Amino acid sequence: MRYRTLILASSGLAMIFSLAACGDEHAKSLPGEKPSGTATVRPSGSPADTLTIQIRASAQAPAKTYKLTCDPAGGDHPKAADACAALTKAKDPFAPVPKDRMCTDIYGGPEVATVKGTWQGKPIDTTFKRNDGCQLHRWTEIAPVFGPVPKVR
Repeated sequence: MRYRTLILASSGLAMIFSLAACGDEHAKSLPGEKPSGTATVRPSGSPADTLTIQIRASAQAPAKTYKLTCDPAGGDHPKAADACAALTKAKDPFAPVPKDRMCTDIYGGPEVATVKGTWQGKPIDTTFKRNDGCQLHRWTEIAPVFGPVPKVR
């Protein structure tokens, strides 16, 4: 009887720790929310944040490409102000998921996005996917950046 209790308690604890390791799976803001209106002050003469976003409905699908500039918001992105607000709100919007992080097996879809350019004076070259809970959280945190996702045909 004691061994059965020990086995059940061990597996229950393992499940709790693995779920806690992925962090918050909810977006910090809804895609329809308006930007907060907060502004950052940039010294004159410093380069604007410029990003090239490529979004694909799947890894094999053709890419839709947007240019995004922030401070001031612009480019050909359909909702540049919302995208810039999402990037500003995120703590470290382009940080990869740590290799030692345990992630839930939640599949969010086949979409793939790449982001290249400059953000806050740092070079950016990263890929976003939706193939597990950690990647899905990373995508959702800055979802307005990706604009309307192309449909799989």
